[in-house]
Amino acid sequence: MKHLALFASVLLAFSCNCSGDIPDNEGVPKEYAHMKRVPLKSEVTAVQPMTGIVLWTTNSRNKTPDIQLEFSYMLYNDVCKEKDVFDWTPMDRLLEEVASRGHQAVVRFRYTYVGQECAVPDYIKALPDYEEKVGKSEGARTCFPDWRCAELKRFHKEFHRRFAERYDTDPRLAFVETGYGLWAEYHIYDGPFIMGRTFPDKAFQAEFMRDMAEWFKETTYSISIDAADSKYGPFQKDKSLLDLRFGNFDDSFMCEDHDGYNYESWKFFGEERYKRAPMGGEFSYYTKFDQRHCLDAEGMYGRVFEDEVAKFHMTFIIGDGQPMYQSWDRIREASLSMGYKFRVKDFRVGKKGAAVLVENVGVAPIYRDAFVSVDGIRSEFSLAQLMPGESQWLAFEGKGFTADSRVAIECDHLVPGQSIGFEADVQ
Repeated sequence: MKHLALFASVLLAFSCNCSGDIPDNEGVPKEYAHMKRVPLKSEVTAVQPMTGIVLWTTNSRNKTPDIQLEFSYMLYNDVCKEKDVFDWTPMDRLLEEVASRGHQAVVRFRYTYVGQECAVPDYIKALPDYEEKVGKSEGARTCFPDWRCAELKRFHKEFHRRFAERYDTDPRLAFVETGYGLWAEYHIYDGPFIMGRTFPDKAFQAEFMRDMAEWFKETTYSISIDAADSKYGPFQKDKSLLDLRFGNFDDSFMCEDHDGYNYESWKFFGEERYKRAPMGGEFSYYTKFDQRHCLDAEGMYGRVFEDEVAKFHMTFIIGDGQPMYQSWDRIREASLSMGYKFRVKDFRVGKKGAAVLVENVGVAPIYRDAFVSVDGIRSEFSLAQLMPGESQWLAFEGKGFTADSRVAIECDHLVPGQSIGFEADVQ
């Protein structure tokens, strides 16, 4: 449709890097200078959707708005037992349960878990060319898949293709994590590591990563920072894989020596990767001290959680034990430091439309499309494009806007009970 000339250029979204509310008409584009500024006040006091401290779906304390995300491992053989027969009931049941609490899920399918049987489908285990490796990991009998098997490789790809086909746009699902080895964390630090057998060969890994980029268009998928190690991952040798849109997770966040191996692994994948996909992880379980003190306001090991969040642009972190060690006020405070946060810096109405200046004052973008709206009319600019520290003028056409018009942020990728807020102190 043809837009009014007055607003045509605005839909290209004029950028502004100034901070604080705009005094009078200083720095205001001429298209809006004649409009009347409307006072607007708002605070973000609730943890925002798709951000914050994450509890497991099995945690009895997860029935709170101070948690917006819940984590669960999922098993391949719970969904598939016969070749090309997929029953997604376990996945749907989990997503529905999480959504019933007003939350969204972070899921990670895995084959190998310390002390447990391998989650490869039974029909593959019965094949004559499949032979699992059984070994000790952390002192427990642990089963590892046989990645020499061509059918396992085919199944692995087909599973994720169908998974994306079914859930890529499902609002109950926030993020997907994937990987190999122990807990799908891209390592076998204790146990029988055999490249090409207990761990998939690097050529297959590279092929799978490229396929995932084709299958998942909306939902982001993340891999462990341990994939930076050339022992496990193909990324050191094939740097073109770094151009793919995937995120990272760190399963020992805030550990004592985090500035060493962990930080170097983060840097390998690119310090601006957060602009494409989320950074996440889990608080370190190396010691009980790590779990007890990772969210202490004064920090631990000389590092404060909020500073690390800003450094790594973290969107979420699994902290299942934190309700035992920290108050809900502290958990909420820590969660609010993560991910995106929007601030409306100016709001104006005129005879033919309205204008809003919005800034992302968080540490990461939002990874789903979200839109500023005025009286239910959405801007054409998605806030997913707004990086931390960036501001954007947005235009709204129409003659019915007044000082009582309602500014909101709308997102279709939310479950009932969720809403995205914003800060504002427009005088």
